[in-house]
Amino acid sequence: MKLWTQFRSSGRFQPSRITVVFFLLIVVAPILSLVGGSHVYSAERVRVPNIVLIMADDLGIECLPSYGGTDYETPFLDVMALTGMRFTHAYSQPLCSPTRLELMTGRDNHRNWQSFGILTQGEKTFGHLMSNAGFKTCLAGKWQLTSYDPPEFPGSGRRRGTGTHPKDAGFDEYSLFHAEETEDKGSRYANPTFLRNGKLHREVAGAYGEDLTVEFILDFMKRHRDEPQFVYYPMALPHWPMVPTPHSKVWNDSNRRLEEATDYFPDMVAYMDHTIKTLVHGIEELGLREQTLVLFYSDNGTDRRIQSKFRGQTIPGGKGAVTQNGIRVPLIAWWPGTIESGVCDDLIDPSDFLPTLAELAKTEIPTNWQTDGVSFAPQLFGEKGSPREWAFFWYDPRPGWDKEKFSRHVFALDQRYKLFSDGRLFDIRGTGFREVAVNTTQLTDEQRAAQTKLQAAIDQMMQPPLSPRVHEEVDAFGEPVKAR
Repeated sequence: MKLWTQFRSSGRFQPSRITVVFFLLIVVAPILSLVGGSHVYSAERVRVPNIVLIMADDLGIECLPSYGGTDYETPFLDVMALTGMRFTHAYSQPLCSPTRLELMTGRDNHRNWQSFGILTQGEKTFGHLMSNAGFKTCLAGKWQLTSYDPPEFPGSGRRRGTGTHPKDAGFDEYSLFHAEETEDKGSRYANPTFLRNGKLHREVAGAYGEDLTVEFILDFMKRHRDEPQFVYYPMALPHWPMVPTPHSKVWNDSNRRLEEATDYFPDMVAYMDHTIKTLVHGIEELGLREQTLVLFYSDNGTDRRIQSKFRGQTIPGGKGAVTQNGIRVPLIAWWPGTIESGVCDDLIDPSDFLPTLAELAKTEIPTNWQTDGVSFAPQLFGEKGSPREWAFFWYDPRPGWDKEKFSRHVFALDQRYKLFSDGRLFDIRGTGFREVAVNTTQLTDEQRAAQTKLQAAIDQMMQPPLSPRVHEEVDAFGEPVKAR
C-alpha cells in the first residue's frame, strides 16, 4: 500500500479512471495477494486476532467508484473493494441512530427503540460480546446514543439522560464526539470537542477531529498489540456540516475552517478515504496488518443536499428516506492474504454484524440475548454460509428534535422486491437504485410469490419481544399520535 501512496503523491496526482484501474489490476492487486501469504482461512477454523469495524456517516453507494460512482476520489477504498470482498446488497436503516442501535445490539428497531439518539440503559452491545470473548475493545468517533434533544425541546425532559453512557457500552476505552449533552457537543471537525475516557476536551484549537480519532485508535492498538483487539470506529465524515478538511484549499485560513457549503462535500469524501488509509497504514506500521480484518460500512444514504453521478445517472442523496438511495450502502471486508478478492450479492443488514463478530471471535451469543441477525462470516472466506432470504425494517425515528417530518414505515425486501406493510410492492432488482412500483391488482406469478414471501417475513418479525413503541405512534415530541 505504500507503493500506492507514493504513486498518488498524497492526492496531488490526479490519474484518469482508466489509469487507476490499470494500476490496481496490474500493480497493486498482485502485491496485496502476497500479503500474509496465500492462505485462505475457513470460517470454521479461524479466530480473527483483530477486527476494525469502520462506519462512515451518511454515505450511499453512489459516492464510491467501486460501486459505480464517478464524482469522488476514494483510491484507498477502491483498492480495498478490488482486493477484498465487496457486498452489493448491504443495507442500513435510513438514519444514523436507528442503524447504530441495530448494529450494536443485533436487534431490529422494533425490539428496543425508545427515541432518537438513545441506546436504552442495560442493552447489551457487541462491545460487551467482544470484551467477554477476551478482546481489548476500543470505541472512537461519533456516539450520539446518550442524549440528543436540546433541553428546550418539548418533551426532552422525559428522555435526556436515559441513554447509555459510552463507559457502560462494553468498551475498555473511548474517544467520542457527541457523547453527552447536545448543547455542549461543539465541532466534530476543525477545533473539535470530544469526550475521551471520562475527560471532556473542548475546542481543541488547530486540530481536526478525525485525525485525533485515528491517533487515539492507533495508540490503543499499539498499547495492546500483543492482545486480540476489537475497534469500532463510527466516523464523523462525511456528515453535515459540510466544511473544509485539512486537504481543502482554504484550510490554511483558520477563519474559514468551519465555513459551511455543499461544495466541500467532495473534499470530505476524499478525506474520509485518506483517514482510512492513514489508519490502515498505521496498523501496518505496528506489525498488525496480517492479523487484522477491516470492515467498512455506512449508517445510511447520502445527505439529501447532495447529488452524485452514478453509472450515467444523477442520484440525489436519500438520507432519511425508505427508498433505495436511503438504505443501500457499501460494505467492504478486507484482509489481504486471508480474504480473497470477490463480490457477494447476499443480503446484509445492521443486525448481522453482532452474530458475525461472534463467529469470527469464536464465541457464543449468550442465550438470554434476543438477536435478529444472521452471521455473514462464512461468506468472508468464500463459503456459502446461511445467507438471509429477506431483510426486515421497522423504521420510525421519532421522537426527537427535527424528526417531525418523518413517519413510520414497516417493510421487508429481498434482492428483487420490496414490500411495505400497507401493501405497496416495488421491483428493486439489480445493484443500483431501481425502485419501480408494481401494480398489485395484476401480479405475475413471480410477483405474487414475492408478495407472499415478504408478507410472511413481516408477520414473522412483528412477533414478541416488541418495544412498547410498536403499539403506539408518537410525534417528534413524544406525544401519542394514534394507537397502532
